[in-house]
Amino acid sequence: MNSFDVIIIGAGASGLMCALIAGARGRRVLVVDKSNKVGKKILLSGGGRCNFTNLDVSANNYLADNPHFCKSALSRYTQWDFISMVSSHEIVWHERDHGQLFCDDSAKEILAMLLDQCEQSGVEIRTRCDVERINSKSGYRLETNQGTFSCESLVIATGGLSFPTMGATGFGYEIALQFGHQVHPTSAGLVPFTFSDQIKGLCERLSGTAIDVSIACNQQSFSEAMLFTHRGLSGPAVLQISNYWQPGQSVNIDLIPSENAESLLLELKQEHPKSLLRTLLARYLPKALVAELEQLWWGEYADTDMAQIPDKCLLEIARLLNNWSLKPAGTEGYRTAEVTLGGVSSDQLSSKTMESKLQPGLYFIGEVVDVTGWLGGYNFQWAWASGHAAGEVV
Repeated sequence: MNSFDVIIIGAGASGLMCALIAGARGRRVLVVDKSNKVGKKILLSGGGRCNFTNLDVSANNYLADNPHFCKSALSRYTQWDFISMVSSHEIVWHERDHGQLFCDDSAKEILAMLLDQCEQSGVEIRTRCDVERINSKSGYRLETNQGTFSCESLVIATGGLSFPTMGATGFGYEIALQFGHQVHPTSAGLVPFTFSDQIKGLCERLSGTAIDVSIACNQQSFSEAMLFTHRGLSGPAVLQISNYWQPGQSVNIDLIPSENAESLLLELKQEHPKSLLRTLLARYLPKALVAELEQLWWGEYADTDMAQIPDKCLLEIARLLNNWSLKPAGTEGYRTAEVTLGGVSSDQLSSKTMESKLQPGLYFIGEVVDVTGWLGGYNFQWAWASGHAAGEVV
């Protein structure tokens, strides 16, 4: 039987960070992953350029049953610490909107950096290694398809349920339950909306059209791009608000967030009395979208001069432009979700070390924990921070 100080299940962002930190402390570390390749989500992220962190990170950028839990790890390993690591490996990066940081070249550079540091620290990594059973008598004993391994400290870095085609499973939650931990209900996060009513047809016809909007639900709002797809609505704004949406609820969309639509339409009526509303609105919205809204909202006045459209009608159109309420039928689910909401309850974990309060030597890090970040590098920063926190003590 092979014996290690630390075994980490999961060779993703948090698992590799934990491994390289623990290895640098002189710990004998084994990382196992049932996949054929490590770091698949790292390689996929950011369109292949890896949105590896954000310039502005705080607990406010995360959702959790206990919103204070993430503060300790995030404050002790910050975005600046990870940026320093990236820069020390001469990885060139750039900033995009909202403080998002991406590699100039490829996400492969981030993965190569992590693997290089793991190698320098003597970390052993085994792929295609399926853990079949875990026992916890005098440490931990893992029975796998590659043999039996033992360790003092066991770290669960298995991720969530998003991207099942890449091998995501609920194995980490099963381990948590095995050792008596509470697991909050999970759902797809940062995920596109789908529709089953007339809006579905509208979205299909507008598929590929993107506009900047402000979208709100449950006292939370985001101002970013929204994309119409053949399934429904996507784009950064929609992915962000999906974390706050519950089935059966509506989302409210401001199609022209830079304008007070009521004042705008009344002014346009005064200044362009002989013009058609669709012609004037095409200055602010894509023509194809205006054509769809015309059918929905003011079809009877489609060919009527502005001067002849009653103010009451214009004010209702204005209300809809600034507050279009849509009720999604659902989301695209884990298949396209970027993250998993919910997970292992943080109430039973140490916020400083990520160690279980119920089972000594057992740690949970990364996405498997009930901490979910916004779109924009926040989930990677949680992976780096929680992995670092555990790596310092395992």
